[in-house]
Amino acid sequence: MRRVLIALVVLVAALGLGVFWIVTLPATVPASALGAYTPNPANGREMFYLGGCISCHATPGQDDKTKLGGGLGLKSPFGTFYVPNISPDPDDGIGRWSEVDFVTAMTKGTSPDGRHYFPAFPYPSYQRMRIEDVRDLFVHLKTLPPVKGKARDHDMAFPFNIRRVVGVWKLLFFDGKPFMLDASKSAAWNRGAYLVNGPGHCAECHSPRNLMGGIVAAQRFAGGPNPEGEGWIPNITQKALNDYSEKDIAYLLETGSTPEGDSVGGSMAAVVRNTAQLTPEDRAAMATYIKSLPPVEGPKPPPKK
Repeated sequence: MRRVLIALVVLVAALGLGVFWIVTLPATVPASALGAYTPNPANGREMFYLGGCISCHATPGQDDKTKLGGGLGLKSPFGTFYVPNISPDPDDGIGRWSEVDFVTAMTKGTSPDGRHYFPAFPYPSYQRMRIEDVRDLFVHLKTLPPVKGKARDHDMAFPFNIRRVVGVWKLLFFDGKPFMLDASKSAAWNRGAYLVNGPGHCAECHSPRNLMGGIVAAQRFAGGPNPEGEGWIPNITQKALNDYSEKDIAYLLETGSTPEGDSVGGSMAAVVRNTAQLTPEDRAAMATYIKSLPPVEGPKPPPKK
């Protein structure tokens, strides 16, 4: 009987491991999904600034922000993530990546060698992007200067350092769906919703997260603790921005100036340096969408000392 029980335990464990292995398989985009396409370099540049590539991937301590050698440390409750080199360098960057490698990374969160990326890389938002926009972004990145050197490995404790476990996280918080237009809304609103929820990935910072690091859906855009552990990210729903007009929001995205005559600071200052590069039409569209966000009560910030 003891041998039978041991055999059953081993069998159940093996079946459980097999199911875990199957359901956590990293997803990829087949090369056949990418047909013939003529890139739009101007759009690639727009996606580059919308995506905030400079803010995370520019090598710290150097003036040329187009040198995307990585190395910035992003603190989190799970450890410190070190941003990788995404310059066109063939050895240390993405110079040897194929187009489908890049599309897979952006929309599936899977590396060219078939591993899950940690969601510090905001692919839960980038999955909403149009494939054409991702392809244009890839073309733009290839025009930037190559940078030698790889970023150091992430500093994470067990079990958070096991990439296969990210497959379970994706089952819970990564739906794999592209952005869907809302026919009841205007073209400007839909454009803004796409930019904010897709390449702009605004919810990644402006939303509170649960214990597993997933965005709390009911409080999306309602602000919360800075994911890096220092400071507080503000609520950008009408709970906090009720007195802001669409023009106020668009102007803030261009200049960093608030209607009260103040200026944004911290990580938002870096965001504004990017959104200032966008077309006025896209900033206006983002403002239209943000102004439409219903009021949502977010977490309470700690009292000021």
